[in-house]
Amino acid sequence: MTALAARTKGPGRIYLTGGATALLHRWRLNTLDIDLKAAPEPQGFFEAIAILKDQLDVNVELAAPDQFIPPLPGWQERSVFIARHGTLDFHHYDYYSQALAKLERGHTRDLLDVRAMLDRHMITLPRLQEFFAAIELELIRYPAITPSVFREQVENFCSTFRP
Repeated sequence: MTALAARTKGPGRIYLTGGATALLHRWRLNTLDIDLKAAPEPQGFFEAIAILKDQLDVNVELAAPDQFIPPLPGWQERSVFIARHGTLDFHHYDYYSQALAKLERGHTRDLLDVRAMLDRHMITLPRLQEFFAAIELELIRYPAITPSVFREQVENFCSTFRP
């Protein structure tokens, strides 16, 4: 974060997601890549990423949940502040957005990540279901998603971990 801020100019907001969130919350010890989204992008952002990924020998993906599922209402306000470095503010991308994107993908590691979010009280099952309902009609805009299958994945997860 410090290195990125040192190589960019101007203000920006960087949202970390996926493995980066898991590492910072310490439910995972490693990740294959660092997923992030900049909004707004600070000047020199892409140049800084190109340099840093080589210097740090890490994969950087410009990816966020809103590329895979519809953006959840209020996601920016729910994105948890991590730190400020220079003129960059770093946040965890909204946990509910991350959880739903992971449930949609459905890989074993993704389901473990959502369980870790639940165990750490980062998300609740009723709110997760509410947010799914809020985007369900927008799923038509994402042809790779079968809405009924996605709904079933959310319902199965919630019924499995309901107290």
